[in-house]
Amino acid sequence: MAEYLAPGVFVEETSFRAKSIEGVGTSTAAFVGLTSRGPRAGQPGDPTPALLTSFVDFERIYGGIDDLRISDAPVINYLAHAARAFFNNGGGRLYVARVLAAGAAAASATVNPTAANNKKVTFAARTAGGARLAGTDANFRVVVTENSLATTKQLALKQPPGTTIKTPAGGANFEYYVLGRPAAEGPKFAALADGDACEIITLNAEVSDPTGPVYEASGLGLDPSHSRYIGLVMGASPPQLRDRLTNPVMVTIGSAAAAGDLHDILNKVDGPIDLKGGSDGTGDPAGYEEALDALQALEDISIIAAPGLSTFANIAADVHQKLIGHAEAPRAYRIAVLETPPDKEPGEIVDLKGKIDSTKAALYYPWISVANPAAATDPTQQTIIDLPPSGHVCGIYARTDIQRGVWKAPANETVTGAIGLQRAISFGEQERLNPLGINCIRALPNRGIRVWGARTISSDPEWKYVNIRRYFIYLENSIDRGTQWAVFEPNGERLWANIRTTVADFLYNEWVNGALLGSTPKEAFFVQCDRSTMTQNDLDNGRLICLIGVAAIKPAEFVIFRIGQKTADARG
Repeated sequence: MAEYLAPGVFVEETSFRAKSIEGVGTSTAAFVGLTSRGPRAGQPGDPTPALLTSFVDFERIYGGIDDLRISDAPVINYLAHAARAFFNNGGGRLYVARVLAAGAAAASATVNPTAANNKKVTFAARTAGGARLAGTDANFRVVVTENSLATTKQLALKQPPGTTIKTPAGGANFEYYVLGRPAAEGPKFAALADGDACEIITLNAEVSDPTGPVYEASGLGLDPSHSRYIGLVMGASPPQLRDRLTNPVMVTIGSAAAAGDLHDILNKVDGPIDLKGGSDGTGDPAGYEEALDALQALEDISIIAAPGLSTFANIAADVHQKLIGHAEAPRAYRIAVLETPPDKEPGEIVDLKGKIDSTKAALYYPWISVANPAAATDPTQQTIIDLPPSGHVCGIYARTDIQRGVWKAPANETVTGAIGLQRAISFGEQERLNPLGINCIRALPNRGIRVWGARTISSDPEWKYVNIRRYFIYLENSIDRGTQWAVFEPNGERLWANIRTTVADFLYNEWVNGALLGSTPKEAFFVQCDRSTMTQNDLDNGRLICLIGVAAIKPAEFVIFRIGQKTADARG
């Protein structure tokens, strides 16, 4: 309370209403798996996964949909296709945590391999990856060009420190001079009159990967004192995070390579600099646990999947359990979307389901056939490929959340981009799979290809449905974030009343929006926070306990119409 020590008029602000709770977002997804390039999640020095809002963002950081090469054999880039399917099906926000296969290597190229180590200039990929430019064995291509600007000594002296100057312009006995260095290091420049000609030298660099040009930088300096020194802007730790995420190549310059040396070294390069030797690895991918740990800190994620994981039979079961454990972690507030292995029969899927059980995971079957976008530019590619359903399903989750709400079951929804299924599922087969919590994707006559199941893999009937599980995650997360103000407040009747009003107002809005069952708010929910929910021991130990009950709406999974005969004169 304010102190009043001198007479006067005091105007104070006060609040007569309870705090409000804002519903959290539920449509942000995260994928874990192999990509053609990009930072490896969870590794020291690599940035936290960036938020992607389109497939263009994905390509800019993690490369395109070109096949990976594991043990030098082509492997479909499932995660890239899944990211494309996610955005095509209505997803708008995605994080990607990259893992690598065992034996993966990074491409590199030393421009002057015969020079002393302290004068070598080496370009190298920031991370491992084996994607190659069309018609070459190069993984990346760097083109460095000189930008020469004719000027006078008087104007050159007005340039920023670190600027490299070549003098005399066009002369045979030129020298390089760096502004800010002692005059003794540039006697020819010192001897010039103010109006004498000279040249300002900077560099331009363009980096390409198999998708085409992906990064360009201009006005790069040749000396470390330059604010845009090439060894800094394109170095291992550039000052701008954007450069590190979008530029897949870094340069290392020997400590003895002065500005003039660096200029001469790069000028002697005949054509582009091709980085070779990159590899996607020779074994199963590793690092899922570290990648999942990196995602744990991103609180806006609500859906997680590992597209293509099921193709690695040796690790799939273990990583599926890690995904489930990640979703079930305290205050994680997310659900795992699992996929079945390819080319499996329903009986085999039943066996797989028997080994997993969780209220915070859902399983989808079968794989989805799509037109291969890579075939448009590469005639050697298959025109139709089969993809795991997780990317499409995560996009449908997001689409349903945005269009209807998280309380709506993400089922009876069309699968955008699907032109077929790896295996058609009959009604009789689904009668066997659905009770086990295996969500089928079916091609329905005149209705297209749709997700035709909305169950979790839980054996607990209370958490049978995906939308119920996700809706309670949404409620728990929203109330958690929206009531943090109550911590350390005096634990008495005033606080309890404020909590009751805050939560009740939030749930009333949910009922108005159609998320809760009941013709009145009293039937839809209740909020208790008083002496009936807390003992004296709770109060003595600083515990405030609020009991909340909601009548969630379950999906009409079985729509039954009962029809009987009646006579013409019968009533009612």
